[in-house]
Amino acid sequence: MFRRSRPLTFSTYSRRRSRGPLWLWLLLGGVVAGAAAVLLAQEHWLPPRLTAEASARVVTARDAAEAERQRLEGELELATRQRAEAEQARTTMAAELATAKERLTQAQQDLAAVVAALPPDPRGGTVAVRAARFAAVGGELRYDIVLTRDGAGNRPLPARLELHVGGDSAQRPGATLALPPVALTLGAHAVLRGSLPLPGGLRPQQATVRIVDAGAGRLLGMRLLNVR
Repeated sequence: MFRRSRPLTFSTYSRRRSRGPLWLWLLLGGVVAGAAAVLLAQEHWLPPRLTAEASARVVTARDAAEAERQRLEGELELATRQRAEAEQARTTMAAELATAKERLTQAQQDLAAVVAALPPDPRGGTVAVRAARFAAVGGELRYDIVLTRDGAGNRPLPARLELHVGGDSAQRPGATLALPPVALTLGAHAVLRGSLPLPGGLRPQQATVRIVDAGAGRLLGMRLLNVR
């Protein structure tokens, strides 16, 4: 009438399945531990997080630095362009200077050839008056004088031009007057051009050209010429 009772058994597997798989709990535990480690590191070792105001200041500073970088890049570009333009101008000026030197050398050679073709000074002297032209205009004596000097290889010689003008004036007919001296430096040759005032309404007829050593005062050359 009565059935035999069976022994009761307990299954650990069924209890574990009711609580969830073990890997899920391990995963959750790892996530929690990692989050705790991050919070702990941020709290103790990492720099504190910025506030909104500090973040705004960082953004402003970054924008200012970017603007300054752009400004410096613009200045660098401008300086580079100006340097290139200056280099081009320097190259152009160097070429023009070389051309000017060539023309000057050619002009000096031409002048030397013309001077050499002039008649000699009949009086000779250390400095020869090779040619001269005088004209009285508006109360002044205008002159063009060509000089050559012996010893062309010598150093430049300081000298002065002295003009003694003879002619008639209202007060003194046949008068001879000395005009103010003109300083000059003599090389192998020299071309003098200028004008000097004629005193007392003098009407010049002749002019005596005297070249005097500025240091020693000795006469280097002299020539008498007519005033046209």
